[in-house]
Amino acid sequence: MRTPPHKTIERLSQYRRALLMVHDSDKTHIFSHEIAKIIHITPVQVRRDIMLIGYTGTLRKGYNVKELIDLIGDIIDSDTMIRVCVVGVGNLGRAIINYFSGKRTKLSIVAVFDSNADKVGKKYSGIPCHDIAELDEVIRQEDIKVGIITVPADQAQITADRLVKAGINGILNYAPKSVLVPRDVHLEEYDMITSLEKVAFYVKSD
Repeated sequence: MRTPPHKTIERLSQYRRALLMVHDSDKTHIFSHEIAKIIHITPVQVRRDIMLIGYTGTLRKGYNVKELIDLIGDIIDSDTMIRVCVVGVGNLGRAIINYFSGKRTKLSIVAVFDSNADKVGKKYSGIPCHDIAELDEVIRQEDIKVGIITVPADQAQITADRLVKAGINGILNYAPKSVLVPRDVHLEEYDMITSLEKVAFYVKSD
């Protein structure tokens, strides 16, 4: 199977999250319109994506929840553990660490970094906090491949540059400023202010 489009990968992750919730309620089968309702898209889009990954359900029962969870995992998960770090242990950094802990078997936050001496040496959800000066060394020692940036805006590009130099292959940037990375480093950026303004625009327009 060819690598699915970027947006499809994003939706597959959302489907799995919805399916895991359903699976926890002991539901064994689900229809496309039920998945669509949970994540607020159309049933047609759900069916297209699931057909794209080579899976089909039945008219009478729909999709087998466990089988679909496993198939999505085979497609989007790595064969081996991917190790992740968080740079910036402010309120957002701590929230991400706490939320992420134990959520995925193939992704693991193994180190966090901060420049605040009061935070260095402490553990957050069992994960040690290192001085930012040790970033290169720890990333190489721990074979970390993904970095999550939660630093202030004026430190975003500096942090991204350091992560790239240390050998990071993927960056998720939560800082309120876009960063530039080489083409061979995958970058995802999430701007909470833009998202909030978008919601506010539609509220204003109602």
